[in-house]
Amino acid sequence: MVLGVSGGIAAYKACELLRHFTESGHDVTVVPTAAALEFVGAPTWAALSGKPVSAEVWTGVHEVPHVRLGQSADLVIVAPATADLMAKAAHGLADDLLTNTLLTARCPVVLAPAMHTEMWEHPATTANVATLRSRGVIVIEPAEGRLTGADTGKGRLPDPDEIFEVARDVLARSQSATVTAVHDLAGRQVVVSAGGTRERLDPVRFLGNRSSGRQGYALARAAAARGAEVTLVAANVALPDPAGVKVVRVESTAELRDAVLSAAASADAVVMAAAPADFRPVTTSEVKIKKADDGSAPAITLQQNPDILKEISTHRARPESVIVGFAAETGDATGSVLDLARAKLARKGCDLLVVNDVSGGAVFGSTDNEAVILGADGSAVDVPHGSKSALAHLIWDQVVTRLS
Repeated sequence: MVLGVSGGIAAYKACELLRHFTESGHDVTVVPTAAALEFVGAPTWAALSGKPVSAEVWTGVHEVPHVRLGQSADLVIVAPATADLMAKAAHGLADDLLTNTLLTARCPVVLAPAMHTEMWEHPATTANVATLRSRGVIVIEPAEGRLTGADTGKGRLPDPDEIFEVARDVLARSQSATVTAVHDLAGRQVVVSAGGTRERLDPVRFLGNRSSGRQGYALARAAAARGAEVTLVAANVALPDPAGVKVVRVESTAELRDAVLSAAASADAVVMAAAPADFRPVTTSEVKIKKADDGSAPAITLQQNPDILKEISTHRARPESVIVGFAAETGDATGSVLDLARAKLARKGCDLLVVNDVSGGAVFGSTDNEAVILGADGSAVDVPHGSKSALAHLIWDQVVTRLS
């Protein structure tokens, strides 16, 4: 692969990204711009990659590097990608080795922008990003946080660990799909919910569930790798933000509902991977509930929470949108896991239902999963035991088919 580095202060973070690639066995050629070398010198890149480093097309001319690098790469990723670099890429300018490589690449290209908020939001940058995405380039949304100096806002380079996960996802898909298929969610807006909601009992206690949010985060990361603009509504999740994803944090089911309804208004697809609490207390104590001396327990009266999946399926903000639900089932005297799931699919009115058998606590907190994806059209796709990332892509495959 080719790791391009353009001239921003975040160039030092690309060193960590490079180590992720090399330590996982990838053959990486680092191509910095002249400006990037003002931040991190060529010896650092050469030592970490094990290869000579140049920013000029005139080095090793007999090997035609400005053409060969792009032609032979399985992936080109630029981190950080400055406003200047993206402007050149959008307009086909090629005045150094990196921009020449971008023009000759016929593999997936991923750009991880980093710049000040004003630069990211400038109409010129907005237009350049739209142009690049229309050509199939994956432009990861920058993160929000501390920028250079005292500034804070959107424009921060996403965490190198998460950029690596996006790159690994793109590489995996590119091995078995065309470049067009790799970007099959480009131009789409999707919403994913993740985690488990909490319903407050008193200042220190709550009703909740065991959802870790890992499957929802895998879905968000996979969608970003396929080119989508992703909003992730996260309920009480202790995981790093996926690169290129807008994260909205919520706690209760009511907050989850408000956030999902707001984001779904402009979404092409909504995947409800979160586990909302079905019930909430009728009353909440403003002080900690104390133990009784006689050993008795307080009575807690519950009321049912709104059914978010049924609401967004029945009253769709966009009639052509695709709605995906999840069902964590154990089966009981009334029917098997799949019997209960099919009834739930009909009752909710969604297009797809991902069914997990959670007997004995399976799935929760695990990095792996297995499921059956049921369709409202009567289809059923068995997903064998594997990574949550693999399941995420299979779910998006089903969504893309219906969007098409």
